[in-house]
Amino acid sequence: MTDMIPSFPMLLQRFFVDYLRQQRAVSPSTVAAYRDTFKLLLAFSLKAISKAPTDLALTDLNATLILSFLDHLEGERKNSVRST
Repeated sequence: MTDMIPSFPMLLQRFFVDYLRQQRAVSPSTVAAYRDTFKLLLAFSLKAISKAPTDLALTDLNATLILSFLDHLEGERKNSVRST
């Protein structure tokens, strides 16, 4: 029997269902915040590396892409770091 490597969409679903909701029991607001951030990241990835969310692999989310995404959030969306 061969070990199957889970796809990125499957890992993302497990993160939301198994980890956030079941293991961490986070609030619905926290889940929504993660969801919204991943939606932005997936849309950015489509433009930056021309890969649809269903075609992404975990290895596609490298440091270069993530840093570009963070620069995009700060530069184009005008998001900034906030401390409480």
